[in-house]
Amino acid sequence: MTVEHKYGSTTIDAEPKKVVTLGLSDQDAVLALGVKPVGSVDWFKEKPYGKWPWTKDKWGSTPPQIVGERDEYNIEKIAALKPDLIVAQYSGMKKEQYDTLSKIAKVVAQPKEHPDYGAPWQVMTRQIGKALGKGPETEKLITDVDARFKAVRDKHPEWAGKTLTVADSFEAGKYSAFTRTDPKAIFFSELGFTLKPEIDALAKPGWNVAELSAEKLNVLDADRLVWVTSSTEANDRIKAEPLYKKLKVNQEKRDLFVPYQDPDIGAAFSFNTVLSIPYAIDEIEPLLTAVK
Repeated sequence: MTVEHKYGSTTIDAEPKKVVTLGLSDQDAVLALGVKPVGSVDWFKEKPYGKWPWTKDKWGSTPPQIVGERDEYNIEKIAALKPDLIVAQYSGMKKEQYDTLSKIAKVVAQPKEHPDYGAPWQVMTRQIGKALGKGPETEKLITDVDARFKAVRDKHPEWAGKTLTVADSFEAGKYSAFTRTDPKAIFFSELGFTLKPEIDALAKPGWNVAELSAEKLNVLDADRLVWVTSSTEANDRIKAEPLYKKLKVNQEKRDLFVPYQDPDIGAAFSFNTVLSIPYAIDEIEPLLTAVK
């Protein structure tokens, strides 16, 4: 099986038995295809096999070795696992890292037709499925998730004509709006909403977010505004911002404050994988429906 990717192509001669995932959400597709990665990277200090409800049962009692955090890989730990396949789809793997890791095992780097962290979940899932030699199973997974999205769009045709923005605020006075290449924005577009092109225009080249000051918050004014936040304190801080109070989306109560975790709704559509999407749809649909 030959898989094309950002740094060329990789030919895999036999079905991989020991897989290391270096993309931040790659473990989900590997798990969905019946393979438990022996190694994985950490993300936001959350163990990748942690408490996420969509993967907890699939990991069971055999969690992977942590072999890095985000795009910083521990080459020695990876080598010690003796993998026969390394996948890095939702990643920012550099050419130097690819060359080094290729001396350890077969490596399938991120998709070449998309920016780093910008490939649709279907593309990344297919890359992983092809590398694992599980083409038919992969297509069924993708078809099933696409059907879930279609069912929601059919149930809520009113969403099709509405604009939506997704945002976060990690600290006072600073706001982030996610571009169309971000998994969170992709998720809501597949629910039928229209993303605002102004956000993409404000983002730096190659970035998945547009960084905004309070004075720029008007770009978030849309039919729906979804905040993905980490605490009620962050929610209260955003709501108290005088310039935010002036937005129609706030005044008309068309904004949603969705927790990243506990419950893990924001995390589910941030991962936006074949495993997390069904959970995300089940959790977010009633919240969106409640907004008039």
